[in-house]
Amino acid sequence: MTAYETGVLLGELAACARTRAAESAGLRIRALADNAERIAAAARELARRFSGGGRLFTFGNGGSATDAAVLAGLFARPPDGVALPAWSLSADEAVLTAVGNDIGFESVFARQLAARGRAGDIAIAMSTSGNSPDLLAGLAEARRRGLYTVGFAGGDGGTLARADAVDRCLTVGSRSAHRIQEAQALLGYALWSSVHQHGILGG
Repeated sequence: MTAYETGVLLGELAACARTRAAESAGLRIRALADNAERIAAAARELARRFSGGGRLFTFGNGGSATDAAVLAGLFARPPDGVALPAWSLSADEAVLTAVGNDIGFESVFARQLAARGRAGDIAIAMSTSGNSPDLLAGLAEARRRGLYTVGFAGGDGGTLARADAVDRCLTVGSRSAHRIQEAQALLGYALWSSVHQHGILGG
């Protein structure tokens, strides 16, 4: 490859990176605006429950499991603000593999919430599709036990957006898993920030 060809290729790659960065930024701005009322409503309820001694459980699959762990960590170990009781149900490999092997993967979150959840707590499920059976089962169990439930989903929200077991669903209007997760990270931060604006008590 000649120096000229190398320069052309690098220019094309840079242009592509700029385009994708602009698309990502635009999607995040739209997602934040589209979900502003839902975030505000969810934050009020989360703040009320945290102040009453409630705890937060987050969960997801694959990359969304990582996002769920990051969100739980933000609440539990914030860079500033009040540390609140929050755990990721996706983080314990022993529990996940035991329940998945002995009972079935669709029960990996429902069984944990049945054992640990109580009325007054909060459950947040993160997904790019909004259709994962294990997340839906977890949220249904959470609802039965009196937890406040929040879903994060892409596209039109999938089943999460229509499920009776979900109190609020924050959606990102994209079919790209990467772009959805980038926007969901911002929505999660906005939710955390909004919760702290309500003067919550320590966990």
